[in-house]
Amino acid sequence: MESLITTLEGMKTEIDGLMQRLDIEGKRQRAEQLEAQAAAPDFWSNPDAAQKTMQDMSKLKAEVDHWRGVASHLDDVLELAQMEDESLDAELTQEVETLKASVERLSLQTMLSGPYDSEPAILGIHAGAGGTDSQDWAQMLERMYLRWAEDNGYKVEVLERMEGEEAGVKSVTMSIKGDYAYGYLQSEQGVHRLVRISPFDAAKRRHTSFVKVELWPDIQGNIQVDVNEKDLKIETYRSSGAGGQNVQKNETAVRITHLPSGVVVQCQNQRSMTQNRERAMQILKARLFELERKKRDVELASLKGENVNAEWGNQIRSYVLHPYHVVKDHRTGYEDGNTDAVLNGRLTPFMEAYLRANVNGGFVPAAAEADDL
Repeated sequence: MESLITTLEGMKTEIDGLMQRLDIEGKRQRAEQLEAQAAAPDFWSNPDAAQKTMQDMSKLKAEVDHWRGVASHLDDVLELAQMEDESLDAELTQEVETLKASVERLSLQTMLSGPYDSEPAILGIHAGAGGTDSQDWAQMLERMYLRWAEDNGYKVEVLERMEGEEAGVKSVTMSIKGDYAYGYLQSEQGVHRLVRISPFDAAKRRHTSFVKVELWPDIQGNIQVDVNEKDLKIETYRSSGAGGQNVQKNETAVRITHLPSGVVVQCQNQRSMTQNRERAMQILKARLFELERKKRDVELASLKGENVNAEWGNQIRSYVLHPYHVVKDHRTGYEDGNTDAVLNGRLTPFMEAYLRANVNGGFVPAAAEADDL
């Protein structure tokens, strides 16, 4: 019984610290303030603002209730354990195991507390050096992320897809919707390297391919970015498809180039050119917003004297299929020898390792590890 009490007291200390770190009490007060606003007679005079307030209030209340519920449950179990009734040993042991799992999940949630971590995400995959092999690798990554999203209950919408000449894809952009999509996927942005015997080489030689993965929070209507129409080059083209009825006869796909930054976005999955243009503009604003945010982060880090590029190298992760099998993240050192499982979407352990290293400042410089594979 004494060991159970010690374990519960440790979990209570951890939960109290996490709640303080996330300012759960402050969020409770903010939820009450929003609830008071919602009770005002003229609250619905601006429906858009009112709906946003109700969404914020609901989100805050759900978060507060969840944390306070776990804390209350923990207090109740600790109180029972302190009674030192041996007849409760089996029941308390089971409760402690349940609480351990809850605390572990909540501990991970604190690592997803960035301003956009809870938002949907826009994921871009771009073939790099390696020709046809690289384009095939890009398609393999597309499948990997689709499997991960499917396994974790996320909804995916392919916004743009450019096929390779011989195989694979040159680029693909997809929207991934669901809780904390951006928070989890932030571990994936960077260059991914594949080492394998090329299926496109008659001599069966080993090839190395590179693909770049980009990520932006898909915050759509909440984003505030001023874009001058004079800075845009807007082009239309026919959407690509599988042939037959799937191919658009009209130029409904849209490509927008932001001339000052060189950022190019494309959208072809909507039914009309107007819808594709609207969605492309949303993606453009998200990308420009992310560029500006990262610029501010770099400036702030330079003021602190930090090496902001320490965790970014020519590749963040290597997938080796020959002469042995391993997937290794060069920033965290985490690796998995079951390459088939990883390429079929088992990415969450890599994501969690990244989040923990990010919180603890435990990144390994990518370049230092890259030569190991």
